[in-house]
Parts: sequence; structure tokens; C-alpha cells
Amino acid sequence: MRKGEKLIERLLLAAAAISILTTAGIIWVLLSESIGFFSKVSIWDFLTDTQWTPLFADKHFGILPLLTGTLLTTVIAIVVALPVGLTVAIYLNEYAPRRFRKVIKPLLEILAAVPTVVYGYFALTVVTPFLQKIIPGLSGFNALSPGIVMGIMIIPLISSLSEDALYAVPKSLREASYGMGATRFQTSFRVLVPAASSGIIVSVILAISRAVGETMIVAIAAGQQPRLTLDPTVPIETITTYIVQVSMGDVARGTLEYQTIFAAGITLFVFTLLLNNLSLRIKKRLRQKYE
Repeated sequence: MRKGEKLIERLLLAAAAISILTTAGIIWVLLSESIGFFSKVSIWDFLTDTQWTPLFADKHFGILPLLTGTLLTTVIAIVVALPVGLTVAIYLNEYAPRRFRKVIKPLLEILAAVPTVVYGYFALTVVTPFLQKIIPGLSGFNALSPGIVMGIMIIPLISSLSEDALYAVPKSLREASYGMGATRFQTSFRVLVPAASSGIIVSVILAISRAVGETMIVAIAAGQQPRLTLDPTVPIETITTYIVQVSMGDVARGTLEYQTIFAAGITLFVFTLLLNNLSLRIKKRLRQKYE
């Protein structure tokens, strides 16, 4: 019995070590290539320059246009996904019959399994032509269409995790609310949502991280024109789109232009890491508040 336990312990240790080593390897690759880039381009110019044209004759290496494009599509996605996902979670948890919940929740989560390239073509061939009928002058490539489709893509993430958080709220809170004369609607939004706020906020932040790192939807439907703008109707370029563009093989390995994808990659890595740490801190604080 002890030999079996030791074997399981070693297997678990090996699995944990593989995860740590993989993360360390990713960080090492990003840092090793980024150091070469920042030895030629100052970090100040990288963070403050408003132009990103490393593949042009007049080279500029300001990450702000790519970062703005990434944040623009992410904000649009969250604006679409948050109200819909939270509403679905509340309905499934409080209003839907148990049999309906067991059927609809797995079907909803199937949306998360659809390849993102399919979402990208859906944004380009269906959503964009539809929006062009509503918004005159909307470009064929824009930030609005992929943002909306990304929002549809991350709805299952928000709804599923939020529903789990609502389901974990003790029944005593529901019963106390009903005992005070509250309606089901009042109980849902004034009791259950605040009590499950830590899980809901974490689901939103994880959805934001998912949208920030999305590649294929924005690569297909957003265009490849880095610009510092908050206008969702014009073509933009995100960090992931640029990485895909340069990784196609047109840029020689080892050049400054090639190293820009690692500088962009480490920016994206740091941004996502900050979001994940923020979610953990918020979750910890809200748990302490309601305990």
C-alpha cells in the first residue's frame, strides 16, 4: 500500500513539475528574445510611441496601437458577454426546471468547443455584412464585428462559472430572503449575486483573459492595420494578430523585425498574468467580506 502511495505521490509531483517547467520555458523563450529586442529599442519608446511600423521603411516600435486594438475588441466582447452570460446563469440557477437545466447547460458549453476559426469566418461573412446594413460606412474589416463574436464565444465561460458560483450559495440565504418577503427576482439580484460576486468576478476576469489572447477571430475579421484609435468601425490590429502576421515566415529569423513578436508576446503575457493575479486577489477579498 505504501509503495502505491509513493508511486502516486511521485506521479503527482512529476505532473506539477512539468507544469512549472513548461511555464518557466515559455518565460525563458520570451525573455531571451525580448532582451535582444530591447537592447536595440528603448523600453520608453516601446511603451509611449504611438506608431507600430516595424515592417515598414520608417520603423516605429510603439506597442500602444496594438494594445489599444486588443483592449478595444476585448471591451466590446465583455459588453456583449457579461449581461447575457450573467442573465443565463441566473435563469439556469433560479428559474429553469432541473431537467431543462441539465439539458441546456451542456448544450450552451458546446459553444466553447467551436473552433475559433469558425467564429472568425462567421464574423467576417455574416456579422460584418449585417452590421454594414445598420451602420453606414462600416469598414469590411473592423473591431466591432470580431468583438461581438468574441463576446458570443465567451458567453459559456461566464455563464457556466457564474452559475456554479450561484449554485454554491447556501440555501439558507435563499430561504431567509424568501422569509423576509422578497420575490425571486429580488432574491436573485440582491442576495445571490452579491453572495456569489467573488466567483462571478473571477469568471469575468478569466473571460477577459480569454478575449485578450484570442487570435483567429481578430486575425480574420479585424484587419491588419495597427492604429491608435477607439473607433470600432475601422480596421485595427491586435497583439495576437501581429504575432500571426510575422510568424507566417516572411520575416527572417533573428532580425529585429522577428524579435518584435517576442516583445509583443511578453507584453501580452504580463498583461494576462496581471489579470489572473487580480482575479485571485478580488476573489480572496470578497470571500473574506462575506465570511
